[in-house]
Formats: sequence, C-alpha cells, structure tokens
Amino acid sequence: MKKALLVIPLLLPLTVAASTLYKCTDDSGVVLYTNQKTAKKSCTVLSYQSPPPVSTGSGARQRAAAAPTPNDFPRVSGSEQRARDSDRRAILDKELANELQSLEKARKALFDAGSQPPDKVQPLRDTAALHQRNVESLKKELGNLR
Repeated sequence: MKKALLVIPLLLPLTVAASTLYKCTDDSGVVLYTNQKTAKKSCTVLSYQSPPPVSTGSGARQRAAAAPTPNDFPRVSGSEQRARDSDRRAILDKELANELQSLEKARKALFDAGSQPPDKVQPLRDTAALHQRNVESLKKELGNLR
C-alpha cells in the first residue's frame, strides 16, 4: 500500500501532458473541465496545444528552411554589409571606451568613500557593478562580430 502511494505522485506528471482541454456540460448543467471528451456530455474544446516539433539536427538550419527569406526582402551588397559591420564595431568600441572610463571613475569614487556608512557606499558599489556588467556585455558583443 505504501509503495502504491509513493508511485502515484510519480505518475501524475504523465497525466498532465494532455494537449486538449474540454469543457463538458451534462444534462443537469454540471460543468466539468477535462482532457478527455466523453460521449454522454456536450463538450467544447477550450484549448488545443500541438506537440512540440521533433528536433532533427541543428536548430538554425531548421529555422532557415522553415522560414525562407521573402523575394521582396531588401538585399544588401557585401561591401555595404561590411561597411555597416565596420560602423557597428566602431560604435561598440567607442561605447566600451566610455564604459571603461565610467568604471574607473566609479571605482575611484568607491575607493575615496573609504569607511563611510554602508548606506552611503552601497550606491557607489551598485554603480561600479553596473559599469562592470556593461563592459562585459560590450566585450561579448564585440566578440560576436565577424
């Protein structure tokens, strides 16, 4: 008996995986929400969830095949794309330089705060942490460029 009680919770997730939800009303007007349509009750479909697609390889290749580029989509020449990429790199480099400068200022302000009360030092720590995260994000973005 105890083993049966232990197994039941393990089987519950299997029953929750139903893909269709019905709202059934019997002759007396009692409403029942279920995942199984019964013959003796009038049932309407409330929601239907299709099963997830089966993955067979690289997701990038699958998406490209499933949604091809429309014929009227604007095309960009290779040289124009390289110019855009170059502009993007220059902008990100400039932003990185600004964030590094701001990070140094925040660290200096934090160092100068010394042994002030924690409520005065915490905003300075938060500012320094924000600039550090921005620097890391910009470096990651620069690393993703071709």
